[in-house]
Amino acid sequence: MKNNIITYAYRGFFSFIYLIIGKRKKIQDMFIIDDENAINMDANDIFAKNRTSSFQESNNEVKNAELMEKLHFRYKATNTKGKVVKGTFDAYNVEQAKKFLANQGLTVNEITLRSKYDFDINIGSVLSMSDMAFALTQLSTYLKAGITLVDSVRILAKQTEKPAKKKVWDIVVYDLLSGDNFSTALSKQGKVFPKLLINMCKSAELTGDLANVLDEMSDYYTSIDTTRKEIKSAMTYPTVVLIFAILVVVFVLVWVVPQYETMFSGLGAKLPQITVMVLNFSQFLQHNMLGMLILIIIILLIYLYLFRNVRSFRLMMQTFYLHIPVVKKIIMYSEVSMFSRTFASLINHGVYITDSMDVLLNVSENEVYRKIIANTVRNLNLGGKISDAFKDHWAFPLVAYEMIVTGENTGQLGTMLEKVANYYDSLHRNAVNSIKSLIEPILIVFLAGSVGIIILSIIIPMFEMYKVIS
Repeated sequence: MKNNIITYAYRGFFSFIYLIIGKRKKIQDMFIIDDENAINMDANDIFAKNRTSSFQESNNEVKNAELMEKLHFRYKATNTKGKVVKGTFDAYNVEQAKKFLANQGLTVNEITLRSKYDFDINIGSVLSMSDMAFALTQLSTYLKAGITLVDSVRILAKQTEKPAKKKVWDIVVYDLLSGDNFSTALSKQGKVFPKLLINMCKSAELTGDLANVLDEMSDYYTSIDTTRKEIKSAMTYPTVVLIFAILVVVFVLVWVVPQYETMFSGLGAKLPQITVMVLNFSQFLQHNMLGMLILIIIILLIYLYLFRNVRSFRLMMQTFYLHIPVVKKIIMYSEVSMFSRTFASLINHGVYITDSMDVLLNVSENEVYRKIIANTVRNLNLGGKISDAFKDHWAFPLVAYEMIVTGENTGQLGTMLEKVANYYDSLHRNAVNSIKSLIEPILIVFLAGSVGIIILSIIIPMFEMYKVIS
């Protein structure tokens, strides 16, 4: 019995050693160039492999992304022009970081591990929608020209001047050289790249149609960027007019009206009610303006915090916005257009319906429409149709629902969703232009009315003074 236990222990130990060696060998095979397979590669692939073979060989002992986390380094190096450059980079160890930087044409002078207090501060997205669209167009063009994916991304990294953006593309190159797929390399960048793009690239890698998918995603992000710019452009002028109107009214009440108050107090006559109201409001602003400003800032900060971190509050506010007459159309048309266009792209590229819904949940930031998508997933799990979740819903237009039903019944759901997206794109532009036309006269009336009331409150007592003097 004792001998059997010892025998089983030996077998278990050697089986464990064999398993570890086998896994290590498998990891090595991922990064060492196989000369026999290289014969079947085209000229561009061989060129790329030869350029990066030394870097790949350094990964033999450490590459296992699921088990290891990257370390954060800060370096100082000299480029090919003799200029000293500084930057940060993430790698699995210092040797890989040095080899990668050397592969990029940099001579490393100093490289150190970053402390936990040494972090990058980026305001807003590292890559904007326009940056994303332009980069995807370039990648597609390079791939269609026969340039390998690694070299295509390397070109993007070299032509990028901003350090934060350059670092993103450098790390993508690093992950590609380490053996990752393009979609995996993008997903490792956290929230830099949208989940939609990652899933579309993953689907394209299976079909071998990455270049065309990148073109389509570029058009998609271009349309989104255009829509956002139209909204900003439409709201810029009214916002400037509103701020200017408020500043003018506050200036008159705080600095101009008090001068007339001294004159009216010496008159001794009874002042009209409108003058009394303006003078009281002027005194209130003089004594409480700083406190009101601080209070407004605090309210805005609390609102932003609750909106970003408390889902129930965000749902409540977004539901309220969707019941404001003119604003309702802008939000609804934008959400329906984005949902339809994204869903159409996913379906047309063979992404499973359930996976598509998961992506759509992350694309939309509106909790009302996220609930609709969640209901769609629930209906699909129960064997229902996609359109069931949109039926008779107050936040989803009837026309869009009917077109989705038609697409389901005819087996042309992707095509119908594209038509829905195009239709509501045009409606969204019209809604943006209409709100711009509506806000401008409202602001002009507000400015004219506010200044007019102040002027009347001053002129009326002056006429009374003139009557007394005469």
